Amino acid sequence: MRVTWAIVLGLVAGIAVAWWLGREAPEERQAREERARAAAEAAYEDARPVLYRWRDANGVRQVTDRPPPPGVSYEKVDIQPREGIEIDGSKL
Repeated sequence: MRVTWAIVLGLVAGIAVAWWLGREAPEERQAREERARAAAEAAYEDARPVLYRWRDANGVRQVTDRPPPPGVSYEKVDIQPREGIEIDGSKL
């Protein structure tokens, strides 16, 4: 009978130690969640469809889905505006 209790007590102690060593501290969990949130936001911004607005050598305004040649200044224009932003077509 004592051997059985010793085995049960040893198993319970082993499980408790494994849980204690394997748990994640709240600060670590919060930091991990914050890193994941930042990575998701960056991936979302990179995946947003964008147009490029620029002027060519003749002064004609171009709006394309690819960036202009190197050395030409351009402006990025979101195809799908974000919520709460008023759309103003006078810039085109």
